[in-house]
Amino acid sequence: MADTIVNTGKTAAPAERNEVRALRENPRASVLVIGGGINGVGTFRDLALQGVDVALVERGDYCQGASGASSHMIHGGIRYLENGEFRLVRESVVERNALLKTAPHYVKPLQTTIPIYSTFSGILAAPMRFLTHRQQGQPRERGAFLIKAGLTMYDWFSRDGGSVPRHRFAGRRASLAQLPDLRDDVRYTATYFDASVHNPERMTLDVLRDGLNANPDVRATNYVSAVGRSGEAVTLRDELTGEEFPFTADVVVNATGAWVDGTNDSLGEPSSYMGGTKGSHIVLDHPALLAACAGREMFFENTDGRIVLIYPIEDRVLVGTTDIDVDVDEQPVCTPEEVDYFIDLIGQVFPDITVEPDHVVYSFSGVRPLPKHDETQPGFVSRDYRIEQRQDRVQDRDVTTLSLVGGKWTTFRALSEHMTNDVLEVLGRRRAVSTAGLPIGGGKGFPKTASAEKAWVMSHAGDGLSAERVEGLLIRYGARASEVIDHLRAGSDRVFDSTPELSERELAYMVEHEQVGHLVDVLIRRTSLAFRGLVTAELLRELGDALAPLKGWDAETVTAEIERAERVLREWHNVDVKDLVA
Repeated sequence: MADTIVNTGKTAAPAERNEVRALRENPRASVLVIGGGINGVGTFRDLALQGVDVALVERGDYCQGASGASSHMIHGGIRYLENGEFRLVRESVVERNALLKTAPHYVKPLQTTIPIYSTFSGILAAPMRFLTHRQQGQPRERGAFLIKAGLTMYDWFSRDGGSVPRHRFAGRRASLAQLPDLRDDVRYTATYFDASVHNPERMTLDVLRDGLNANPDVRATNYVSAVGRSGEAVTLRDELTGEEFPFTADVVVNATGAWVDGTNDSLGEPSSYMGGTKGSHIVLDHPALLAACAGREMFFENTDGRIVLIYPIEDRVLVGTTDIDVDVDEQPVCTPEEVDYFIDLIGQVFPDITVEPDHVVYSFSGVRPLPKHDETQPGFVSRDYRIEQRQDRVQDRDVTTLSLVGGKWTTFRALSEHMTNDVLEVLGRRRAVSTAGLPIGGGKGFPKTASAEKAWVMSHAGDGLSAERVEGLLIRYGARASEVIDHLRAGSDRVFDSTPELSERELAYMVEHEQVGHLVDVLIRRTSLAFRGLVTAELLRELGDALAPLKGWDAETVTAEIERAERVLREWHNVDVKDLVA
């Protein structure tokens, strides 16, 4: 489980959180969702909008597992066409197009370019892969002819009133004119549009808050795990205090990703659905590589069959990903071998750009919630999803468990709709509200153009807030930044000495509205400071001191939280905070 490190040493017993108290004092709901990744949170939101009394628990922090370790892509899945997964591609492009409109504060268009080094390679291998149902085989290079056919089909799936541009091809001369750092033996480039989500953690929080605001009867909390079942009640444990208590629901939704089988086992319902694979990524601070990308994602399949992506996020470059079978009970980490693999791949695309391990400022790894796949190569396993339903008679009551197998970021709304419909059917209720086209959080009222964004920033700047600070808040919260700005101006505030991107009152806002459980939550999932390699020892100390009165931490607890953050960053993200101190 990502970021699960137990503190050592004696510290003050943490006070019971309001969110946990709400569960313990009213230990019943129609639905209990276990899992606070994007699919669990999306289902929570949808159920809340239907007026269902639903509770959600997450054993770590929200968006801490695979949802936070994604490739930051919102995409239709062009490579799924070759696997014959037309339903998934159609659903994915519809959802991608919708998210560009409903979540414009986080989901942005991404120009994607495929470098191509041959004309006819792969023409026979691709149909054979389709006809043999994606069974194990040797990966083959895809030439221009095959990629052209795939992109033409992808355009057909992606059509949406012309809002998503069609793909275009360029020959060698034009390709090198546009991207001069490419290998000089490139024959063509193919460019099309998908989308990216730069802040998946914050978008998950936005979806969660939409659910909490939609229905006063719903509850959600992080750092609470489902550890067993006694009769009809699920045993919940507060991971911050160790307290255990029973909770009863008519329907249990198991949305714990790659850990679905483990969760079912703890509930006394053994299953064997999952076969997750590890995907790792690195983040580089490398201006020359950033410039070489020219604002585009470089996307291709390596000779070993793994999908490779190189693309800019803010002032950093993200490189991924691997696809390796893994034991889900082991903490996934990006290994030195994987870092070397990524650096080698960069050299295959941009041979004259020197990249060293020192350029890597952050790495992350997650376990994809894939179905059990036996001998099928990980890269060929379906990214589609299904819902497994089980009904048991417990103490004269029917208890239904719905387990989510699979799922991807792009389709979370459609998946959540599917799950919610199944839940409503069990409860004997009808859907009251559709989530299709419904704005997400700070996407409602978000400026639609660059000039409108600038105008929004200038209209909110002043009175102690610089334009740069307001722009950062708009990026972090979307249109909800106006609420944060009101909070900042409602009292005396101080920007941290260690970063101009965070202040004491904003931190208090996060604690009050975003359920900060540990110091490291602020660094990884409430801000992008860790992702961009901006964590310093000074920042850790400032954060600890500022969080202490907000969280009721004594000096020993602050020290333990700082040490915990250092361990998480060092052991799981290859960041040595001491190396960042001048």
